[in-house]
Amino acid sequence: MSNPFSLPSDGSGIAGHGSFFQPTNLSKEEAEKATEWVRKHVDRRTIDLGERMEDVREHLWELEKDGEIIVHRVTDAHRPVEVQTLFGWTKKIPTVQLWHHKSCGQCGNIPGYPTSLLWTMNRLGFVPGRDYLDETDQTSCTAWNYHGSGIGNVESLAAVFLRNFHQAYVSGKQHGYGAGHFYPLVHCGTSFGNYKEIRKYLLESAELRERVKKILAKLGRLVDGKLVIPEEIVHYSEWVHVMRNRIASELQKIDVSHIRVVMHAACHYYKMVHEDAIYDPTVLGGNRTAVGTSIAQALGAQVIDYSTWYDCCGFGFRHIISEREFTRSFTMDRKIRVAVEEAKADVMIGNDTGCITTMDKNQWIGRAHGQNFQIPVMADIQFAALACGADPFKIVQLQWHASPCEELVEKMGISWTEAKKNFEAYLQEVKAGRIEHLYDPKLAGSMAA
Repeated sequence: MSNPFSLPSDGSGIAGHGSFFQPTNLSKEEAEKATEWVRKHVDRRTIDLGERMEDVREHLWELEKDGEIIVHRVTDAHRPVEVQTLFGWTKKIPTVQLWHHKSCGQCGNIPGYPTSLLWTMNRLGFVPGRDYLDETDQTSCTAWNYHGSGIGNVESLAAVFLRNFHQAYVSGKQHGYGAGHFYPLVHCGTSFGNYKEIRKYLLESAELRERVKKILAKLGRLVDGKLVIPEEIVHYSEWVHVMRNRIASELQKIDVSHIRVVMHAACHYYKMVHEDAIYDPTVLGGNRTAVGTSIAQALGAQVIDYSTWYDCCGFGFRHIISEREFTRSFTMDRKIRVAVEEAKADVMIGNDTGCITTMDKNQWIGRAHGQNFQIPVMADIQFAALACGADPFKIVQLQWHASPCEELVEKMGISWTEAKKNFEAYLQEVKAGRIEHLYDPKLAGSMAA
C-alpha cells in the first residue's frame, strides 16, 4: 500500500489526500460558472426552501419521557432569550448561570478571547461563582483528534460529550446550588458543531447510547443511572448576540462608527448542523447567520459585506495538517486579500478559534511570498471589549496576534504606545507577585458528588 503522505515524484509538494484528489482542469469560464452557481444558491439562502429537517429536541423529550435520559433544561432561572434558527425554530439562549466550556486552541493561541468574554461578564455585573463558573474540570471535546488525524471514534466523542455536560449539570452543587444551576456555554466553533452532531447520533442510536452508558457508569457520570443531555447547545457568540444591545448601551465607551468591519462566520458554527444556526431578518436581511455581525452593528461599526463571505477560512481539519500550503494560499487569496482589496476593511472579526488562528497567523507567511495583505483578525468579543474600554494588552491581549493590530487600535482612539507602556509596568507588578485576577481561582473545583 502506498504512503498517502509521500512526496510526489515530480517534486510538486505534499499530496496528503491520495490519488482521488485530482486537478479539476477547469477553464476560466467553467470556474466562473461553478462559482456563480454557489453564489446563486448560498447568497439567497435557498437551503431553507428545501426539505426541512427533523428537530432533534423532539427526540429529547421522547427519550426523557421513556426514562432513558435526563434533559438539562434551559429554565427561567437562566433568563433565556428566544431567537429564530435557519428553519424558524425557536432556540433558547441562556444569559446567566453559565458554565464556560473553553477551547483548547483558544487558550493556547488567542488567550485574549476568553479573557475578553469574562471581562465583559464582570462589567455587566455578573457574580463569578453564581452567574457563571469558569472551572478547570473539563476536557477538550477531542473533535480535532477525530476529524484532523483520525484518532478516536464516534463512541469516544460521545463519551467525552456526555462527560463534560454531566460536569456542567452537577457543577453548581459545590457552590450550594441544585443540579442544572449552571448551563454550558461552548466557546469553540468546532466543539459546538461536533457536540451537535454527536447529540443527534446519540438520540437516534439506541446502540450508541447503550455502549456509552457503560463508559459513563465507570466514570461515575450518570445521574440516577441515566445520561444527561442538554436541551440546547449554545455557542458563546449566541450569548453575545442576545446581549449585544446591553453591551452597547451599558458598556460601550468608544465610537467605532468609522471602523469598517468584515465578519467571517465559522463553518463549524453555521454549516455543521446548519438548521440550528441563528438568523435574524434585521442582520443583513437574514441572508447571513446573525452572530458576530449583529454585535458589530449594535456597536455602530460599518459592517461591510464581501464576495467570499461564505468561504471557509482554509483551516478545515485534515488539510491544515496534510495540505498546509492549500490552507495558507486559500486563507490569503480567498479571505485576507478580499477583505483588504475589495472590502477595504479595518478589521476582520470571527467566532471560532481555528478560523482566527488560521487567518491571523498565516499573514506573515504570505508576506514571504510577496502577498502583503495585512489586516487584524480577532474574535467578535475581543472587538466588543476594545469598544467597551478593555485594555488592549491586559484583557484583549493583542500582543499574542501575528497580524498587525496597532493601526486599528490607534484608529479607535486608543494609544497603543501608552497601553504598551502601562502593560510593561504591570508585568513588573506580576513579577513581584501582585497579580490581578478576572476570576477567583478558588472558585474552580473538582467534580461535585
